[in-house]
Amino acid sequence: MNKLFLFFCIVFISFSISSCQKKNADSKPENNKGITVRLLTDATGVDDKSFNASAWRGILEFYGDSWSNARQRGSAYDWITAQNHDMFISNLRQITDEGYDLIIVTGFLWASALRTVASENPGQKYMIVDVSLPGLPNVMKAVYAEHEGSYLVGVAAALKAIEDGIISPRFGFIGGVPSAVITKFEVGYIQGILSVIPGAQIVDYYVNSFGEPGLAKTMAKYWYDSGVYAIYSAAGGSGNGTIAQAKEYRADGKNVWAIGVDSDQYEEGIYNDTGDSAVLTSMLKRVENSVLYALNAIDKNIFNGEAVTFDLKAGGVGYSKANSAIGKDIAEKLEIVENQITRGRITVVSTLSEAMRLPGFPQNLRAIDD
Repeated sequence: MNKLFLFFCIVFISFSISSCQKKNADSKPENNKGITVRLLTDATGVDDKSFNASAWRGILEFYGDSWSNARQRGSAYDWITAQNHDMFISNLRQITDEGYDLIIVTGFLWASALRTVASENPGQKYMIVDVSLPGLPNVMKAVYAEHEGSYLVGVAAALKAIEDGIISPRFGFIGGVPSAVITKFEVGYIQGILSVIPGAQIVDYYVNSFGEPGLAKTMAKYWYDSGVYAIYSAAGGSGNGTIAQAKEYRADGKNVWAIGVDSDQYEEGIYNDTGDSAVLTSMLKRVENSVLYALNAIDKNIFNGEAVTFDLKAGGVGYSKANSAIGKDIAEKLEIVENQITRGRITVVSTLSEAMRLPGFPQNLRAIDD
């Protein structure tokens, strides 16, 4: 009798454990789109509050999730960080072997590694942001008109300097790794400034990294101390150093500005309890739009190796209006300029060689054309 009772107890416990395991498995969020994607980034990851963060937002939006509640992360989607460039090819090969519907890499630094791995795996679908790789039908290429959005923030900075009564204002640009892509940010910004203040003095500096905010902060301090009014950083995570220095100085009452990039970095610039921000505006590079475009193409089974341009007219780039320091007068002028660009009445050149032929354009920049 005791043995029979023990037997039924064991059966009951086993059934209970099995039921709990099944319940836990069933409670795991399902990928209701049936699509899997992996985002590969450099060492700055998706917390760079800039470029990679924008790509991650696109993935979350596709799956109907939020940053704080990424329910399907690890199953439907995830991100993988390469701590250095030597890991790019190995990370790509590993993720390719795992067999996801789409693999996304962000930035031109991935171009060589992706060309190698995508050529080896013609059946795998990839997307790269910022590079137009020819001859790879399994790679969608998303390129942006960064020069157009940068023109707008250049205009905004120059108009704000005039509004503040700054005599002979100076402007700075901090880049990450020199390349034709970062050059588009710089030459667009400078063209915007010069359209308002011809002959304005421009200084530039390249960190040679997208993950060294300390170097950007040091240069920003030096420039602000020497009279630079506004600094625009297109340097990924390095640009956070510019914002940090601008926050310190504005908290001390100094009239200097940082200009954000890729994502709206207004909140990163808040320096007091009333919510004032040291980020005058941000050039919005809506990487999430290209991510959504690619995932929807996968969903509709129309994915191909096309090159898609996301310009101002298509809503691919723009500027942030979050800071009330961009008042009504400046906002109205920016709207006029934006309209003129989208209608083709203002042409913003995208290369250093073209820009250097423009009247009054600086001839001693550190920018490069690939």
